[in-house]
Amino acid sequence: MHVSIRSVVVATALVAASSLVVAQQAPVPDPVIRENATVKLGPHTFAIPDNNVPLVPNVGIVVGSRATLVIDPGLGRRNGEIVLREVAKVSRNTELYIASTHFHAEHTTGYLAFPASAKYINSRTQEAEFAESGMGMVQMFAGRSAFNTDLLKDAQRRVADVTFEKDYLLDLGGVRVRFVLVGPTHTKGDTGFFVEGDNVLFSGDVVMNQSFVAANAATSSVKAWLAAFDTFEAMRPRTIVPAHGPIGDASLIPLLRGVMMNIQTRTRALKAQGKSADEIATTLQAEVTAQHPTWARLTGVAAAARVAYNEAP
Repeated sequence: MHVSIRSVVVATALVAASSLVVAQQAPVPDPVIRENATVKLGPHTFAIPDNNVPLVPNVGIVVGSRATLVIDPGLGRRNGEIVLREVAKVSRNTELYIASTHFHAEHTTGYLAFPASAKYINSRTQEAEFAESGMGMVQMFAGRSAFNTDLLKDAQRRVADVTFEKDYLLDLGGVRVRFVLVGPTHTKGDTGFFVEGDNVLFSGDVVMNQSFVAANAATSSVKAWLAAFDTFEAMRPRTIVPAHGPIGDASLIPLLRGVMMNIQTRTRALKAQGKSADEIATTLQAEVTAQHPTWARLTGVAAAARVAYNEAP
C-alpha cells in the first residue's frame, strides 16, 4: 500500500499529540491491555480501562442477546487476544462486531486476533483515512520499541465489512448501539458510540477527561468539534468513556466545550490585534495550561488555536 510522505508527516503529528505521554519519570510501560480488569457500566455495557498506559485505549464491550460489539480492540494481535478473553468472561455470543473510534493503530489493529466471521463496521471517512495513512502510522508505532515491533509484526489493514456515511444503528439483540461520525475533530473519521438504554457514550478523543489532545491544524475544525459536543450532549449520556484516561460522566461535555469556546474566542481577539498564528498558539497553550494546572494532558491546545486561527474571519 502506498503511503504519501505528507500522510506520514500528518500521522506523525497526530501520534505525537495522541500518544498521551507526559514527561515520564519512570520507564514507559509496554502497551498491553490489562487482563481481569473489565468493569460493568450498564446492563449491557462493559469497559476495559486503559490503566493510564500510553498506547492502550479504553476498550468497549457491548453485549446483546444475539451479538457482541467490541469498540477499540487495542494495539496488535496480542492485545486483541486479551480483549477476546475478556469478552468471553461477559458474553457467550458467537456473533461478533468490531468498531473503532478512529483509525489510529491502538484503536484498530487488535482486530488481527478476531475471527474472519467478526464483522468490522466503519465509516467511509475512517476507511479512507486508514487507506491513506494507517499503515504508515503502524510502522511508526512499531519503530518505537522492540516490544512494539513484535506487537505489530503482522499488522495489516482490515477492510470493513459494513460501511456507513454519517450514522449507523446496530441491534445486538435487546440493546442498540448508535454510531455517529462527528469529525473532522481529532481525526476526520472520529466516531462516537452511544449505547441506548444504558446511556453510555464512547467518545474517542473528542471528549476527554481532564485532557485535551491532538487537534490537527491541517484537518481539524473547531466548528465541527463544537457541533460534536452538541450531538453528544443531545444523547443525554450518563457515562462517558473517552479513548484514553479516566471514565467520566456527562459533565465532561460542557467542560470541554468551555475550553474549546475559550480557544476560539481568544484566538479571534488576538488575530484581530494582528497576532500571528504562532504567537497565538504559544499564548493559548500557556493560558489554558495555567487555567487547568491539574489536568494530565493538554497537548492539543496549540494545534486547536491554529485551527481556530484558520477559521477566524
